[in-house]
Amino acid sequence: MGLLSDKVVIVTGAGGGIGRAHALALAEAGAAVLVNDLGGARDGSGAGSAMADAVVKEIEAAGGRAAPNYESVATVDGGERIVAAAVEAFGRVDCVVNNAGILRDKTLAKLDEGQWDDVIDVHLKGTYAVTRPAFLRMREQGDGGSIINTSSTSGLEGNFGQTNYGAAKAGIAGFTRCLALEGQKYGIRVNAIAPAALTRMTEDLPGAQTERFQEMTPEHIAPLIVYLASDLARDVTKRIFFVGGGRISEMRMVRAEGVKKGNGLWTPQEIANQIDVILE
Repeated sequence: MGLLSDKVVIVTGAGGGIGRAHALALAEAGAAVLVNDLGGARDGSGAGSAMADAVVKEIEAAGGRAAPNYESVATVDGGERIVAAAVEAFGRVDCVVNNAGILRDKTLAKLDEGQWDDVIDVHLKGTYAVTRPAFLRMREQGDGGSIINTSSTSGLEGNFGQTNYGAAKAGIAGFTRCLALEGQKYGIRVNAIAPAALTRMTEDLPGAQTERFQEMTPEHIAPLIVYLASDLARDVTKRIFFVGGGRISEMRMVRAEGVKKGNGLWTPQEIANQIDVILE
């Protein structure tokens, strides 16, 4: 009996890179996996079934259970069909790994509305579109569940030329924290990862060809996903983890002590006088 032998897991964007590693590791741990992938290019263009089919064949060749799905996560209808496909194939949904993503990197001055909307639709709306029907299904089943979202250091720390991507990923972090509170009543855990690995999404980013980054494989990330999907993490929720190259750490938003004014309103000059303390 594997750690996840009684679980059904949906992995979006599972046709390559980090998503493929997630799917293979989850299946190896015993989960039945719905392998979702639109089959498009890194920028989201195009579509096809080959990528999802190839991962399903890998899982089945290793003795695991999997089914392919080719829906886009970027629409509510697509998200509902993804969850319905998992239920049709395996009878239930215990975990969702929201991994699907695209890149349309531009500095803000060069970023047009379409490039903004496409990234927000796949990452942020896609997380909503798949999670909502899965959450409702888990609530109906009545025995908890796990939702694992994919944020990014680009959203939580910032990265040049990724205002669209960073905004989506920061939004996913907020979505995670809020939904974790809503899920507690039903035993539904909601966490997120901020992964770092060499994939087709990152291969041409600055520093990607360094020896250190070359050693940061998608396989380094998958064990955390298996853990968060399992009952070993039954008490872990509302957390965001950095994971990459063998390192796992919690990413936290903290509020510094700051300075409180005794009486009256702050003046701009008083703020200037105290800014070093405020920023400590």
